[in-house]
Amino acid sequence: MFPLMAGLFLSSEKVAAQAFEPHELSGVWMRTVRDHSLGTKPPPLTQAGINAMKGRIGDTDDELREVVDAARASSQVRLNENGAETNAPWLECNPMGFPRLLNDDEPMEFIITKDKILQVLQSEHRIRYLWTDGRELPSGQNLENLGPAWYGHSVAKWDGNTLVVNTVGLEEKAWLDNLGYPKSFHARIEETWKRVDPNTLESQLTLFDPEYYTAPYVGAKRTFKRLPDRAMTFFGWSGLFAGITEGICAPVNEVEGYDKEFRDVARAKSKQ
Repeated sequence: MFPLMAGLFLSSEKVAAQAFEPHELSGVWMRTVRDHSLGTKPPPLTQAGINAMKGRIGDTDDELREVVDAARASSQVRLNENGAETNAPWLECNPMGFPRLLNDDEPMEFIITKDKILQVLQSEHRIRYLWTDGRELPSGQNLENLGPAWYGHSVAKWDGNTLVVNTVGLEEKAWLDNLGYPKSFHARIEETWKRVDPNTLESQLTLFDPEYYTAPYVGAKRTFKRLPDRAMTFFGWSGLFAGITEGICAPVNEVEGYDKEFRDVARAKSKQ
């Protein structure tokens, strides 16, 4: 996976001396914490949520200790321990889905346009459309007709200097995190983005899913740092998709490509 690049970030002294536009999120950004969860202990599940988790074997790799400890203490969670292997869907050539892909170890880029913000994720070469044209979130029969989507349907608006994004219509087959926690089709995820200095974004996710959880699941605040161009340049080719691997699972080259570089590595870690 893409390494964390703390050494490439600008010093705090240089940052303090720069002016910035709070609504300008353009650029390539990288999370400073390696954690494939929402970063906090989830609220208790409803019976429907418990049923949705049945058969899932979560992966403890790259999860915060306190989150894993809470999962171990729960009778509702089964983990890849004592000889059990995770059956995370992305290890079988399925998309990670939202928000799991956002919580991966790869950089992402914001591209601002007149009526939408594009969130481009290096892993899977995935693009999310965050609509800023004033449209309403799909709901009721419209949402039912659209059906589930791996990355949902998203609208965004500014609340002062904070970008607030709401996403609905998520595919239930996609896990919320590595541990296998669920999310229902009727859930809503709110994500906030705030630029706190020229090279720092602060983000937070909250899951509203009364079908599967007894209370809103409020995630931890996450910090993203801007990556300089030199961090995204490989063999003279620059840009978010300039890396030496695409991180795309394609059945035609799964055995020699994705399996060896991602799935087999992940499974080997889970046995350590």
